[in-house]
Amino acid sequence: MKNTFFLAILIILKMTATNAQSGTYSYVTVPTKFVEANGIKFAYRSYGKEGDIPVIYFNHLTANLDNCDPRIMDAIAAKRQIISFDYRGVGATTGDQGTSIPDMAKDAIAFIHALGYKQVDIVAFSMGGFITQELLLIEPTLARKIVLAGTGPRGGKGVSDVVGLTYKDIFKGLFTFRDPKFYLFFTQNKVGKVAARDFLKRLKERTENRDKKVKLSVLKKQLKAIKNWGNDKPADLSVFKHPVLVVNGDNDRMVPTPNSYDLANRFTNSEIVIYPNSGHGGIFQYHEEFLKKALPFLTK
Repeated sequence: MKNTFFLAILIILKMTATNAQSGTYSYVTVPTKFVEANGIKFAYRSYGKEGDIPVIYFNHLTANLDNCDPRIMDAIAAKRQIISFDYRGVGATTGDQGTSIPDMAKDAIAFIHALGYKQVDIVAFSMGGFITQELLLIEPTLARKIVLAGTGPRGGKGVSDVVGLTYKDIFKGLFTFRDPKFYLFFTQNKVGKVAARDFLKRLKERTENRDKKVKLSVLKKQLKAIKNWGNDKPADLSVFKHPVLVVNGDNDRMVPTPNSYDLANRFTNSEIVIYPNSGHGGIFQYHEEFLKKALPFLTK
């Protein structure tokens, strides 16, 4: 009887290990791990179909690990290994939040190397797209394919204005008892409001082992970094031959949609998709349509 009990335990443990290796976690259940780089202990989540080249997700302003859309993450994990991480000083990652976009890019590069990868694909949203562009300028061979969503080029028109808009909608959220992303990411018509509620509901699906909340000081430093980056001289992105997919909503208030067209034109090997009746969070509102485009792009 005792031998049978221990045998059952061994089988369960083996099945659990096999499930973890085969990527049967969902973003709601995948554990948070840690790796050290640049004197920082980075918090990250990794799961999916493992291979030589993973997909790294670069998140938005004041976003911790719990701000990744589970529908997008799980769909990518079904085809590729997907890794999300907290920037320096954000969530469970240690250190003080970086005060410049290039510094955040240097941290990201160190994080990727600490995991042992020489090349990655990138899916970047909003500020994550700013960081990705700086990563390319520092170490262009680290990236293979890039998806840039709800973002724009350095020095893009209106990029530096995100500071005032963000504070305005944060206060609006406080007065209406809503997450500021309800206003920042989505249009305020009937369709946009439904999409906002659905998205915010998805972000709450993980109920255990959630990430640490983001401090107010992080918001201030990141907004300062964005403002400086938005006022800086544009970079020459034409030197990069990477396949780039640019996506956005047609009414992005945070990083105005014309910046997406500008960004796509600056890269020599890009394509652009603009979703109708949607804002900054167009990829979340149209996550199914986005995945139909992004998955073939990342897997072919």
